[in-house]
Amino acid sequence: MAEKTEAATGGVGAGKQPRSVRVVLLALMIAMMLAMLDNMIIGTAMPTIVGELGGLEHLSWVVTAYTLATAASTPLWGKLGDMYGRKGVFMTSIVIFLAGSALSGMAQDMGQLIGFRAVQGLGAGGLMVGVMAIIGDLIPPRERGKYQGMIAGVMALSMIGGPLVGGTITDHWGWRWSFYINIPLGVIALIAISAVLHLPKKRSEARIDYLGAALLTIGITAIVLVTTWGGTEYAWTSARIMELIGIGVAALVGFVFWQTRAAEPILPLHIFRSRNFTLMSVIGFIVGFVMFGATLFLPLYQQSVQGASATNSGLLLLPMLGAMLVTSMVAGRVTTSTGRYKIFPVAGGALMTVGLYLLSTMDTDTTRFTSGLYMAVVGLGMGCLMQITMLVAQNSVEMKDMGVASSSTTLFRTLGSSFGVAIMGALFNNRVQDVMAERAAGSGAKATEQSATLTADALNALPAAIRDAYQHAVSAGTHTAFLLGSAVAVLALVASVFVKEVPLKGAGPKAADAPADGDGDPATAKAPVTEAV
Repeated sequence: MAEKTEAATGGVGAGKQPRSVRVVLLALMIAMMLAMLDNMIIGTAMPTIVGELGGLEHLSWVVTAYTLATAASTPLWGKLGDMYGRKGVFMTSIVIFLAGSALSGMAQDMGQLIGFRAVQGLGAGGLMVGVMAIIGDLIPPRERGKYQGMIAGVMALSMIGGPLVGGTITDHWGWRWSFYINIPLGVIALIAISAVLHLPKKRSEARIDYLGAALLTIGITAIVLVTTWGGTEYAWTSARIMELIGIGVAALVGFVFWQTRAAEPILPLHIFRSRNFTLMSVIGFIVGFVMFGATLFLPLYQQSVQGASATNSGLLLLPMLGAMLVTSMVAGRVTTSTGRYKIFPVAGGALMTVGLYLLSTMDTDTTRFTSGLYMAVVGLGMGCLMQITMLVAQNSVEMKDMGVASSSTTLFRTLGSSFGVAIMGALFNNRVQDVMAERAAGSGAKATEQSATLTADALNALPAAIRDAYQHAVSAGTHTAFLLGSAVAVLALVASVFVKEVPLKGAGPKAADAPADGDGDPATAKAPVTEAV
């Protein structure tokens, strides 16, 4: 039965939230936690996975396959939600994610694990964009900052809990349960969403831009393969790398060209006329680049150089993740109450740059206390940026582009994580190999490659000379990776300086009819007429 919803007058959040909406928001938080926990759990379990399945040279692909599939599918999930209704599409993404989790837990070699992680990534793309788009549908702009702050808090809590859960599970149950643990949480999310989520359905007959999706997928895949294989599997000047660069550039140029002519573009280019939206896309990309690189290589350093177990390496990430949790919540509250937000991306860019540089100075003698202080600085910076990127991006477009803004911002952050893990992983592996070649003989390098577990127990079993060489190699690899991260973070600081502080949109009828400001950033947005499903 169709009926007019409150969205026609500003959304359900214009006054006190009804209980049903609060339950829906709780279900969305569970779904977001489902997507966020996975990568965090796998980060601390990765050394043990590599130890059992082998394939250290493919380490970054376990994460890259996931993030690449997420990036490629995110715009398509947004269009499917617009066309068929977000509830069914959202629940489908959860089912796909759970199927990928079960298959990943049963993987028998690194190739299978990478493939099944890609299945997980396909589902995760729908989870993340679905949560943000649904909040955009249900909550008016004036209230949205508060709820996005809650989602940011859930993300930060997941990043804190993920390494702890992942380390504990790996040490006591085995790494396969790092994937199986998703299943009960996902079933709870499915039941809750099925029971309480009744989304408004837009009266739209949008056609999916399959050609645009295909071109974007080809372009992203080719470029990530270049960053992953260049200098490792193939020389940078090899024919294979040159072919991939040509394919990637041609596909992305073709994608941009097609988006100007497609009836329903998967990524409408007009949203980039807003300076703030463009800057938030850049900053979001950099946050993804830095965040997932840090959460991948810090546990490797802690376990290989500082002698931490999988559980302890998760605990040792608390300074960074705790600082990020507190700062993201504070930034969300202050921004919602005052309407001022520019100070946060500026401070975040500066703190992230300094913190990553400090991490790059770590060596085999760095204490856990010192590395914890450095991580806290990085966490403060990321906390200032995580919440703000989505809030400002959504505040920079009209209501009719809310889903596109949500999926695009998610896409750029996911792309950043994919590129970050691939590029930092390539630099890390190259540096480790170079240092091992310098410090260890061929037999020593071979012994290290065969063990390749990066755990304290396995390293203790190696001859002292080889163990010392490997610890220096890992230290040198992390130095190179974090130094790159610091250089990239400078771009976030520069971009934040040019952010224009446009007032947050209101929810009232008068505000809803206000025109866009002179920068192309609409001061408000009129909610569409919807019908319940």
